[in-house]
Amino acid sequence: MKITLILNGKTEDDYLIKGISIYEQRLKHYIPFEMIVIPALKNAKALSIEQQKQKEAELLLKNVQPSDRLILLDELGKELGSVQFSEFIQQQMNSGIKNLVFVVGGPYGFSDEVYKRANGKVSLSKMTFSHQMVRLFFIEQLYRAMTILRNEPYHHS
Repeated sequence: MKITLILNGKTEDDYLIKGISIYEQRLKHYIPFEMIVIPALKNAKALSIEQQKQKEAELLLKNVQPSDRLILLDELGKELGSVQFSEFIQQQMNSGIKNLVFVVGGPYGFSDEVYKRANGKVSLSKMTFSHQMVRLFFIEQLYRAMTILRNEPYHHS
């Protein structure tokens, strides 16, 4: 199984870029992993919120195949602890799917079309984080999940 993370716009802060890079390299020892960056919308201020969500949906869904399992990182999604998240990843691997796709939405969330296509929703916390920070938190949790599944000490170090 491969895991893909789709992001909306480039990561901007150097400290986040460095952190993401560290965990991305660590993660590749466990599972094929790819990040796809959808370009930020141009002239977004001229568009309504619904128009922005619709344009983001078009760009996002171009990167999702019919056979992919699509999981939205969404504030209304299911909250999982690190061990529960590792169990969720293991269930996905056991299901035989080829590509598990997680998506960080734009500043206004997802369009109805994306919600309809999604196979599930996961929340990283009840707290609200910037879309930039979520990238680092998610990739670290994915790495942590892989170490939990391998019984490695990272989770308790």
